Amino acid sequence: MLTDESTSPSGTPAATSTSTSGRRAHDDAPVTADLFARLAELEEGPERDAVRDELVNAWLPMAHRIAGRFRDRGESVEDLRQVAALGLVKAIDRFDPSRGAFESYAVPTITGEVKRHFRDRMWALRVPRRVQELRNRVRVARRELTQMPGSPEPTPADIAVHTGLTEEEVAAGMEALESFSTLSLDAELSSGDDGYSLADTLGAADGAYDVVVDREAAKEGLRRLPERERAILYMRFFEDMTQSRIADRLGISQMHVSRLISRSCARVRDEVLGQRPGIRKSR
Repeated sequence: MLTDESTSPSGTPAATSTSTSGRRAHDDAPVTADLFARLAELEEGPERDAVRDELVNAWLPMAHRIAGRFRDRGESVEDLRQVAALGLVKAIDRFDPSRGAFESYAVPTITGEVKRHFRDRMWALRVPRRVQELRNRVRVARRELTQMPGSPEPTPADIAVHTGLTEEEVAAGMEALESFSTLSLDAELSSGDDGYSLADTLGAADGAYDVVVDREAAKEGLRRLPERERAILYMRFFEDMTQSRIADRLGISQMHVSRLISRSCARVRDEVLGQRPGIRKSR
């Protein structure tokens, strides 16, 4: 004969919703309303600390479960559990029992603490909040689009349609997916005898370009100088002659050579800067 398993041998209803430890079946949310009410009434001191510790221990499995959602993202599970436990403590300290169930308040609080950990601690370089959000939306969309067995890898266009983002935003999010950590400039890119580092592949500013620009800018001003002044500048800056040697060659004083060089350079410089010949730039 079938028996009603919902009643105990004494005829009273069996405790199917909670176990002897006060924990709901198939759930990690313990029954702690009385503890929270007591915590709210206690002043700071050893007794309140003991009740608080009891609540933390009771709800810690839920915090660990939330931390498990973020595994395989470059952070160890143990570290994630520590962060989630910190979020749990904050939730217990801030919870007002008159506002409703603790679980409804604790879950977003703990989740937010873990997300802040990824946002503030895990990026090797600080990136804009918008880029981090794009990264998360692209990551979730890719997972959702590949849930069905045999689903092809979604294209940026597929992800854009699924998320409502533009393809440019999807591209930024996908780039951020691969930019969670950094690579040292000293990292070896070749294992052979001719090994080179990442820094060896990076370009650098070529100062010769500035020289070309300066020469082209000064060319017209030099053409308009008197022939003797052009000759003096050539001997001084291209033949590397001293002012004394130039003076001996031209039969003038070294002081006169110095004045001619200064005046010629100032004239060319003023013309390059867009000023009229003969007018020095104001200081």
